[in-house]
Amino acid sequence: MAKQNVAEQFVDILVRAGVQRLYGVVGDSLNPVVDAIRRTPDIDWIQVRHEEAAAFAAGAEAQITGRLAACAGSCGPGNLHLINGLYDAHRSMAPVLALASQIPSSEIGLGYFQETHPDRLFSECSHYSELISSPRQMPRLLQTAIQHAIGQSGVSVVALPGDIASEPAPEKAWETALVTSRPTVRPGDAEIEALARMIDEADRVTLFCGSGTAGAHAEVMQFAERVKSPVGHALRGKEWIQFDNPFDVGMSGLLGYGAAYEATHECDLLILLGTDFPYNAFLPDDVKIVQVDVRPERLGRRSKLDLAVWGDVRETLRCLTPRVRAKSDRRFLDKMLKKHADALEGVVKAYTRKVEKHVPIHPEYVASVLDELADDDAVFTVDTGMCNVWAARYISPNGRRRIIGSFSHGSMANALPQAIGAQFTDRGRQVISMSGDGGFSMLMGDFLTLVQYDLPVKIVLFNNSSLSMVELEMLVAGLPSYGTTNRNPDFAAVARAAGAYGVRVEKPKQLAGALKDAFKHKGPALVDIVTDPNALSIPPKISREMVSGFALSASKIVLDGGVGRMLQMARSNVRNVPRP
Repeated sequence: MAKQNVAEQFVDILVRAGVQRLYGVVGDSLNPVVDAIRRTPDIDWIQVRHEEAAAFAAGAEAQITGRLAACAGSCGPGNLHLINGLYDAHRSMAPVLALASQIPSSEIGLGYFQETHPDRLFSECSHYSELISSPRQMPRLLQTAIQHAIGQSGVSVVALPGDIASEPAPEKAWETALVTSRPTVRPGDAEIEALARMIDEADRVTLFCGSGTAGAHAEVMQFAERVKSPVGHALRGKEWIQFDNPFDVGMSGLLGYGAAYEATHECDLLILLGTDFPYNAFLPDDVKIVQVDVRPERLGRRSKLDLAVWGDVRETLRCLTPRVRAKSDRRFLDKMLKKHADALEGVVKAYTRKVEKHVPIHPEYVASVLDELADDDAVFTVDTGMCNVWAARYISPNGRRRIIGSFSHGSMANALPQAIGAQFTDRGRQVISMSGDGGFSMLMGDFLTLVQYDLPVKIVLFNNSSLSMVELEMLVAGLPSYGTTNRNPDFAAVARAAGAYGVRVEKPKQLAGALKDAFKHKGPALVDIVTDPNALSIPPKISREMVSGFALSASKIVLDGGVGRMLQMARSNVRNVPRP
C-alpha cells in the first residue's frame, strides 16, 4: 500500500469527522487536496464560481444538518474570497471548517507572489485559525480545529502550504477520537430557584425567543401555558417557536410586526430565551429582565439583567417549569393576543388583499402566494434587505420548514449560495431562494453552479430594480434616494441562456401559475417577478424623529420634481403606516 501524503491524511480526517463535501475553487496550492478528494469515494469536491459562495454554501449545509461542513480556497486571493461567507457562518453559529491553502512554506514572510497570512486574517471570524508548518503537526492541528468548530459552534480555519500538503505523512499519525456533537448545559440549582421566585412574584411575564429555542418548542409552550405568558420572537427564532403557538404575539425589531414590542414593554418580567437580539432600542429598560443562554459571553451584553442564567433553553425549562406556581390570570396574555390579531389584520395583511390587479406586483402578495404553494418541508434561503421582511411576515413556519438567511451578519447575496448548500444535503427536498435583484446579481455567477450540478433550486426573484432597504434607510434619515437604482436584464432570459428554466412575471394573475410550473420543473428554475419598488417596510414602532426624517425626505423628492413617485409611494403604503 502506497504511503499517504499530508493532503490524503487531511481528507481522511475530514471524512472521519463526517464531512461529505468540500466547496471551493481549485488552484495551485490547493491542488494536492483536491486530487486527494478525487481519489476518495466518501467525499466530493463541489466546484463553485466564487469562494464566497463556497463559504455561504458550507454554512447553510451546517445549519441544515447540524454537522460539520467544509470549504476551501487557494492561496492569497482565493482564500480571501471566503471571508464574508465565513463571517456569516461564524455569527450564525454554524460549524464550518475552512481550508485556506498557503504559498510554499519556505517563502512565507518574504513578500512572495499572492502572499497573505490567513492564520491572522481569519482570526476575527473564527474560534481557531492556525498555520500548519510541518507534516507532523497536521493531524493534531486539524483535529483541534474540528473540535473548536463543533464544540463552540462556529468557524475554524486551517492554513496549509501546498508544498507541505504534498509531503509524506508521518508513519504513525495521531488518530484521536473526534467529538461530533455538543453536550447539553444545565443551570445550577441556585439560578433555577432564583428564576422561579422572580416568576412567582411577577404578574405579567413575557417570553422573547431566539434561535436558542431550537429543539425546545414543546418546553416553551408548556412553560408559557403554566405562567400565561405571551411569546414573541426575534427573526432567527421564528422558525423554531412561531408554529403551533397559541401564545404568539409576533416579532420585534426593525423587521417586526404584531404585538411583540408591546408585550416586551408592558410586562413586569421579560425572559429572553436563547436570543442575542442586537437591537437594544427595541428592548425595555424599565422592567425586570432575565436572560437564558448557552453562550455565557452573550449574557447581559444587550440589556441590563436582573438575573443571568447559563444553560440550554430546553434543559433550563425542564428544570424550571415544575418549580413554578401555575398562574390563572390570563388578562395580560389575552390583551396582547388581541393587539397582535388587530395588528395582523390592519398591517401585515394590507397588501395581500385585493391586489390581484396591481401592477407592478406587490412583493407582499408574492410572498403570500409563495407561502401557500411551497412544500410543507421547504427550505427558504432569504436575501438580506426587503426579502428578509417578506419572509419574516409571510412565510409560515410549521416545524418542518427551514428559513435561513444572513440574519446576524446581514450580508447581501447570501440566498443563492446558501440554497446551493441546502440543496446538496437533500436533492429531493424543495429549496427556494428568495432573492432580491441586488443580491442575486452580486453573486449571479454561481447560478451556473446550479446548472452544472443540476441542482433543483427554485429562485424566486423579487425584482424591483432597486436596493430598496437602503432606499428606505435614506428616506428615514431625511435623504433622497441616490445610488440605489439597478438597471437589470431580463433575468429569466439569462436563466434560459444558462441552460435553466426561466420565466418572467409582470402581472399578478400570472404569478401562481408561474410558481407552480417552476416548482414542477425537475432542475434549477428562476422566476423573475417584477415587483413594486414603492412598497416599503414600515417598522412596527415609529418614533417622531423617524417620521420627521421621512417627511423631510418626501419634501426633498417633491422639490426635485419627484411628486409622482411620492404619490405612488403614498398609495402603496398609506394603509401600512402605524401611528407614532
